[in-house]
Amino acid sequence: MTTRLLIGAVLVLCAASFTAEAAQAPILTRATVDVSTPSEILATLTAQCQQCDWAVKGRETVMLEVRVDGQYSQHVALMRGRDPSDYHLMLGSMPPGRHEVTIARDAQRSAVHGGDATIERLTLSTIDSGNPDYDWISRAPVLRARPGTVERFSDFPLVMYVERNAGSEGPAPYDLQYTVIFSNEDGGTPTDRLMATWGRTTDIEFVFGVTAAQETQPRREIIQVEGHRWVDFNGPRLAGHPELWVATDNNMVADHGADDLIRFAPAPVLVTLGSVSREQVMDDEPWTYRVTSAEMRREERIVPTGPDGTGRLADPRRYAVVEACGTLHEATLHFEVGVRTAAGGITWHSSDLGLSTFRIARDGCFRGGALLPDGVSLSELDAVRVRAFRHPSASSDDRPGGVVLSRVNQLLMLDADFRPIHAGINWDGSVLIRVDGEGFSVPLIPRH
Repeated sequence: MTTRLLIGAVLVLCAASFTAEAAQAPILTRATVDVSTPSEILATLTAQCQQCDWAVKGRETVMLEVRVDGQYSQHVALMRGRDPSDYHLMLGSMPPGRHEVTIARDAQRSAVHGGDATIERLTLSTIDSGNPDYDWISRAPVLRARPGTVERFSDFPLVMYVERNAGSEGPAPYDLQYTVIFSNEDGGTPTDRLMATWGRTTDIEFVFGVTAAQETQPRREIIQVEGHRWVDFNGPRLAGHPELWVATDNNMVADHGADDLIRFAPAPVLVTLGSVSREQVMDDEPWTYRVTSAEMRREERIVPTGPDGTGRLADPRRYAVVEACGTLHEATLHFEVGVRTAAGGITWHSSDLGLSTFRIARDGCFRGGALLPDGVSLSELDAVRVRAFRHPSASSDDRPGGVVLSRVNQLLMLDADFRPIHAGINWDGSVLIRVDGEGFSVPLIPRH
């Protein structure tokens, strides 16, 4: 499903730890790599922070500054807590020779100012132009942070992924399409609606694409700008990579902006999504659920009673998230999750919370989250039901409309540590679900 690269010629491993702040931000670790032919350099930083907690104000993260050959490259936020975690970085295209990568603590931008952060190792690798993966690595964009996000530790980029031969957004088809998973969004879809219609609280946005060459037109580079418009990229490059500025509260980008904003350059992951939703990338990087849930708690977007009309939601561990695929014809849909009762019956809980604006209205593979009563566990779930409703903009003629359901892929919940756990469910076929009917039910596979 996903490919994470760490290939190349020379690896240099360094370890360092620090327990106090120094006046001149001393180098915490360094590594060198010898490049024989122009190559992309990737890095994996393995680090932990004992005092960091993304859910707690004042303890969110330690910010690290990365330099290549003495020049500023990017920042890394240690946001994944006490356990050693790998942070995959893209350092750009480098000419032949020996190159040094250094990492220092950025005390000014860090929330945690004491010790307890440890860099276990820094691993470097190279990818030259003869490597079949060079094309999608070398074209990946670098992001400049939106003003205000670093100061509040909000809406950070978590993962960048790339698809080959994708055509889902903008002037398709694309040879390469790059998408970023942000920890949330300050604008756009309210959090409670995000959970109902997407099944997560992250923001997943297309940022950059390379179109396929046509007979009369070369490849084009496209970005998604304010208003969900797609325009040609005409901005600067950093070590060969397009440089993008996150420009709006819902994480659209621009190809120009202030030079004093910090950069993030997560190494892209190559994915093939096929008959699954793009949220599958989060399943493959399960720590993303923990980080986005922590951000929701810190920003007080979670209330004990659940959605209250102000964009807040219940504890994310109370939601059952369903993934299905299908085609909608003048219709919307919601998921219902059946919970077994002590009396032997079933109670159904819908993802739309009874609100038509909280229904799913897109084709393909999609997810939605249904809020369950407090204390309900995965083992108490019995079935999933898909119901169709007439789309508000449907024509006024007598065509009934409906949903052609082709797959029900999975159901998941988050465990006590905000990690995804999956129930047994898998159905594929073709069934027409009429609007305002009883819907179509798929039983869960009993666990043995």
